[in-house]
Amino acid sequence: MDIKNYLDSTYLKKPEQAGLNSTENTEKVKDFIQEAIEHQFKLIMIRPDHVALAKEMIVKAHSKVTIGTVISFPEGTNTLEEKLAEAQTAIDNGADDLDFVCNYKAFIDGDLETVKTEILQGTALGLQHNKIVKWIIEVAALNEKQIIQICSLIKKIVISNFKEELYQNVYVKSSTGFYVTENNLPNGATIPAIIMMLENASPLSIKAAGGVRTYQEALEMIKLGVKRIGTSGALAIASGQDSDSNY
Repeated sequence: MDIKNYLDSTYLKKPEQAGLNSTENTEKVKDFIQEAIEHQFKLIMIRPDHVALAKEMIVKAHSKVTIGTVISFPEGTNTLEEKLAEAQTAIDNGADDLDFVCNYKAFIDGDLETVKTEILQGTALGLQHNKIVKWIIEVAALNEKQIIQICSLIKKIVISNFKEELYQNVYVKSSTGFYVTENNLPNGATIPAIIMMLENASPLSIKAAGGVRTYQEALEMIKLGVKRIGTSGALAIASGQDSDSNY
């Protein structure tokens, strides 16, 4: 098994988060894109403002690396109109995967209509353009019951509104990797959370993101049934080493 086929090499830091200025951070993004090209990762996951840059580099290199980006990242509280506009711009710039942050705060507050509407319309937009759509549910912000409920909700909306052959193009994704937890609790994919997601989102696929830092952890996720793993330590993991990345 080539673990690279499961790894989404990820760089989502803003300049201030990386302790860099804008020019330096763009160079860092270029390095990540080049690394993905050279090591033939399945996908590079970057912020929307770098999608056009990635497309240019990948086309120039005649590479098969695909481009993923995040929508309404990392809190998911943008309006539906803002989310759809950001997604459309990403599509126009060459994105292949759209990772929407679900408005999990609205979900927690019981505003299911907001969540249902954005999942339906965001998924429709992506699938109309033959894109992969992922919904980030931010498991660290949810309790076990809420994880089960939101996975079931996303599954129900997809299977009720889209053709069966499109199910494979919709994922539920665990985390942004940027959620701040109390008492240093895990803020990303954990085995219990992933198992709940797998059990309640099927036939939709699962992406584990945040907290996968070693080859063994990645392997364990894949054995459970995860189809994609998002990590900023993709090269280290693919090389059988431990990553010191924090998401």
